[in-house]
Amino acid sequence: MHNNIIQFDTIDSTNTYGLEHFENLGDRTVITALVQTKGRGRFNRIWISENRENIYLSIILKPQKIDHIQNLTQYMSVCCAKVIETYNVNAQIKYPNDVLIDNKKICGILCESFLKNNIIQGVVLGCGVNLNLSQSILDKIGRPATSLNLAAGKSIDREEFFNKLVNEFFNNYDEVIQNGFAYFKEDYILRNNFLGKNVYVQQRDNDIKENFLAQKMDDNGNLVVICNDGTEKTIFSGDIIL
Repeated sequence: MHNNIIQFDTIDSTNTYGLEHFENLGDRTVITALVQTKGRGRFNRIWISENRENIYLSIILKPQKIDHIQNLTQYMSVCCAKVIETYNVNAQIKYPNDVLIDNKKICGILCESFLKNNIIQGVVLGCGVNLNLSQSILDKIGRPATSLNLAAGKSIDREEFFNKLVNEFFNNYDEVIQNGFAYFKEDYILRNNFLGKNVYVQQRDNDIKENFLAQKMDDNGNLVVICNDGTEKTIFSGDIIL
């Protein structure tokens, strides 16, 4: 299903390593580390990655068909939510790909393209999951965050979760590459926590937050909203704030 796993004790960032060595790494290689010294999320946000009992991984993906690679972060959010649910914990997804428990973030996902001569050769798909963190560490993060051990009421076996997540991802990966968001749209919508609500959308380039009614997801994985004047608008990028 996947070629091989490269495990580090400590690394700056599994995504950085994946991008730096992309051409020499095989398709579906999984890079994982016990500690990341420079973990990062979307928009270059810092991801705390010093606890050895959490998940920090990146997957090298070189699909022949690249039409749907922009949906891989949303697909990973569904995979992560499904694995969390095996611990009898409910997971929600906030657009586009944040995984939450009780409206607190537990998982961060970052997909970065590798370009050669301005042509996409593939992507490095990174995922960090809080498995075993104390409340005191979470309190220092500065925004609502949680960890699976707190939600499940027990410590989480890192290797078990890692194997579940990698297997869940590759179970339907080929179908997602062929069919895109439409293939897992129902699973995504089933876990969403934003549709039917008034949301603020923050675009990457500015601090302006616009208020919309989140109406539906289209088959490409974009959020369709209703503007204040009643017109429809499709959001292609940005974070939503509930």
